Amino acid sequence: MAKVVKKSVVPIYAVAVVWLIFGLFLPLYRPLHYAAAAGASLAVFLIAKAIWPDRSFETPETAKDSDPQAEVPPKAEEKKAPSTGNPELDALIQDRDRAVSEMRRLNDAIEDPTLSAQIDHLEEITKKIIAYVVEHPQKLSQIRKFMNYYLPTTLKLLNAYDRMGSAGVSGTNIDGTMGKIETMMDTVTKAFDKQLDALFGDEALDISTDITVMENLLAQEGLTGEQLRSES
Repeated sequence: MAKVVKKSVVPIYAVAVVWLIFGLFLPLYRPLHYAAAAGASLAVFLIAKAIWPDRSFETPETAKDSDPQAEVPPKAEEKKAPSTGNPELDALIQDRDRAVSEMRRLNDAIEDPTLSAQIDHLEEITKKIIAYVVEHPQKLSQIRKFMNYYLPTTLKLLNAYDRMGSAGVSGTNIDGTMGKIETMMDTVTKAFDKQLDALFGDEALDISTDITVMENLLAQEGLTGEQLRSES
């Protein structure tokens, strides 16, 4: 509880009345006259103070009263991904976070189970694509069309599907467009998978080359399976 004191204003008014009386009916020409008025004012002030004293009462203490720092709640700090040192990669990570956040929002809004599962898959593939490029920055140019067109267009289609589904009516335009988007999502899902697969193209070629070289060396050394069986 917080204690609050309310001062009485009656003594002040009483003093004002004393000076008003002196000004109207009594002389105020000499210093003695002013001294008499001041003495009378003090006496009246003390009497009025005794009759109408200050009042005090308690009020519930609020968080603002008890803790000045609680007046303004601290703003939650936004979590930011650590910088990679490469502005292009940092921008790519930010685009990924925005896209993934939008996919999750749409997934919560869209009730169709098939489409929801596809959105889950697209989210995972998008994160894998970006993660691979962050680890292999030389692949950045390979996903520019994916980031600049395919991903934002996919989000645009899903947003349109969500808006039309929320309209609550059935019609040629709404039903036809939503059906086209549902069909298109099968193609989009496969395209995202192929985009991720394409990033491993150079690595797959290197491994294939290594396998061919190793097979040739093993054959030259007589260490292949067929040669070992024939010798035995």
